[in-house]
Amino acid sequence: MSVKIGISPISWQNDDLPDLTAAYTMEQALREAREIGYTGVERGRRMPSDTEGLRTYLTANGLSLCGGWCSGNLLVNDVKTEIEAVRQQVEQFVALGAPCIVYAECSNTVQGNIAVPVNNRPKFSASDVKAYGAKLSELAKWMADQGMPLAYHHHMGSFIESEDDVNALMEGSTPDVKLLFDTGHLLFGGADVMRVLNTWADRVHHVHFKDIRPDVVKDVRANNRSFLDAVIAGAFTVPGDGCIDFQAVTDKLKEMDYNGWIVVEAEQDPAKAPPYDYSKLGFDHILQVCKSAGLEIDHSRPTA
Repeated sequence: MSVKIGISPISWQNDDLPDLTAAYTMEQALREAREIGYTGVERGRRMPSDTEGLRTYLTANGLSLCGGWCSGNLLVNDVKTEIEAVRQQVEQFVALGAPCIVYAECSNTVQGNIAVPVNNRPKFSASDVKAYGAKLSELAKWMADQGMPLAYHHHMGSFIESEDDVNALMEGSTPDVKLLFDTGHLLFGGADVMRVLNTWADRVHHVHFKDIRPDVVKDVRANNRSFLDAVIAGAFTVPGDGCIDFQAVTDKLKEMDYNGWIVVEAEQDPAKAPPYDYSKLGFDHILQVCKSAGLEIDHSRPTA
């Protein structure tokens, strides 16, 4: 079993805070990611939108498509309407061999609103989350039938944020709903990172290695700051630069025979955290913990 190491271009090109990364281009992001050693990137909004254009763009940079965000609206849409809303992305990701679609409910999230404290995120009862899980299962089953797994992204500011939220969603959904296991969002959300991984190991399909700076997180919570304020202040960072024990996480991935992608996603202010330097720090840390865990890394790249 082996893993591949990818990265989100969000450190160079932040779609939610474009002014923060205005000095960087997507071309620089991909070039530097490849130079560091990453073999895949998640899709960014400033990449070509058409399938063949995106394929050519990524292949020219020696990178695979290792997933990508999908803003879900299943709380307000029926399943048939949601299928039509995501169909084009599903078809594209199947054509490009992506490992999954990173799906998150965005119809009521506060994550993109800098005026709303992250503490004021929507909260549902466990029974309501489970009801949503049943609906999500229908969508995930349709995606799976197309050949594309749905990996649900628990996310700060959304109604699936805490450990209890994740548990309720997994309990209320079928195995067609996979879990994107994001270390940083879990810890920021107050979860026990290893307990979530141990509990839902059989549902984990995609992994984000994201570290946090606990002092910043504490300040954001105490002073009712928004999720975007947290990003700007440096709540997130690359693995090895914060407080999360990635060796323990990687040891468990080895025990699970995990053979998917480990993706670095660590959005922060590039003026304080130069993207190349921090992305290399994260990559090197992953190499270190994978070596210690005996987890083999697949360094292969796409060919034209």
